[in-house]
Amino acid sequence: MERTVTRRRLFATAAALLAAALLAPAAALADGAGPVPVRVRVIKGSRQGPAQVDQKLEDLKKQLGKLAYVRWEQVQVAQLTMGDKKTEFVELPDGNHVGLTVQEVRGGTVTFEVALAQQNTMSRLTVEKGQRIVHQVTREKGGAAYFVTVTAWPER
Repeated sequence: MERTVTRRRLFATAAALLAAALLAPAAALADGAGPVPVRVRVIKGSRQGPAQVDQKLEDLKKQLGKLAYVRWEQVQVAQLTMGDKKTEFVELPDGNHVGLTVQEVRGGTVTFEVALAQQNTMSRLTVEKGQRIVHQVTREKGGAAYFVTVTAWPER
């Protein structure tokens, strides 16, 4: 009987510790553990013209080379400070707005919701500290489309 009680206490303690560990990252951001600095770059990819990558996008050259577009130019850069569940908007050259919302911060990773209301699209992107993701946010029109790159805790 004593072994059963000890095992139950052990399992209850382990379950409580596991639950606390799983809930801690979300609670830390909600408790104001700090805003997340984010760099958002709006870039334009084109299938037409000679292959060229804007010098400002040199750090993305490998990622961009894997996509079907051959010509890349940086259109705009936004430095944001984002809090939990707060949406920030970045305007695209075509008049559309991309909404970015921090959904979760867990250690060195951030999950964003990226929404384009005009096209009724929404995606979730998870990036690690110092890493970036390239995400197409508009449909191709005339051989070109707009993308955003999102970097959490940018180094420069």
